[in-house]
Formats: sequence, C-alpha cells, structure tokens
Amino acid sequence: MGGRPLTVATGRAPFEVCTLLAALAVGTALHLGAVVPRSVSTAMPPTIQAVWATGLIVAGLVGLAGVAVPRRRLLVGLGLELAGIGVLGTTATMYAISLYAVSAAQALVAGGFVTALAVASWWRWGQIVYDLRRLGRAAQAGTTVEVPLLVDGDR
Repeated sequence: MGGRPLTVATGRAPFEVCTLLAALAVGTALHLGAVVPRSVSTAMPPTIQAVWATGLIVAGLVGLAGVAVPRRRLLVGLGLELAGIGVLGTTATMYAISLYAVSAAQALVAGGFVTALAVASWWRWGQIVYDLRRLGRAAQAGTTVEVPLLVDGDR
C-alpha cells in the first residue's frame, strides 16, 4: 500500500439525476402515446422510433439505479451508471442527428441543447470508464478508495 487514497466521484449530481429522470419521463410518455417529434418521425423508421423511446426509459431506469446504489457497492453502481449514461448518450445522439437531418439550420436551437446533452453524456461515460480503470489498478496495488459522501450514513 502506498500513496494517497484514490477518490472517485459518483453520479449523484443534480444535473445527472434530473436528466435521467427526464429521459425516463419522456420515454414513458412516448410509449403512452405522446406525439413523436416531427424530426424523429421523419428521420427514423417506426421500429427505430420504438427503440429510441425504449432507450430513453432504459437510460433513466438503469442510470438512476446506478446512482442509487449504496456507495459501499461502488463497482455495481458505476457499472449501472455507465450503462444508463451510455444509452442516454446514444438516444440523445440519435435525436440530435434526426433534428439536423430533417431541419438543418432550423435545428440549431433545439439541436444545440440536445447535442450538448449527448456530449455531456459521453463525457460522463468517459469519466466512469476512467474511474473504473483507476479502481482496477488501485485494487491490484492495494490502494485505499475514498468516495465522497453527500449524505451521512450512505456507506
């Protein structure tokens, strides 16, 4: 053992939690009959639209499950969060592409926000992959791992 402890941040940031909740709500609304955006209905065949809407639900459920896992089960939580954020990045990328493909320059406002969500998702995905690799190396070296606690008793 040696060196300073390894610190890993989990996905309990309000931005990530709210985004995952929104993905779950929007995907559910789409499956319950909400109007599909014109860009999606134009750019994606019906089967892909269903996969996209289901992906939003999966991203929300799996990502939130990962965020909710107690920190003493860090690897499980990060693995679930990785999967959820990866699906969120995929669905946001699909939507951004459909916006730009259908509306081109008219999609700059909505497309800009959706593209930012996709980039943020993939960025977080990369952070998790990096942290998982660091955890693997730390485990081999016998390094202590510290996870910042946001709530007392969440161990």
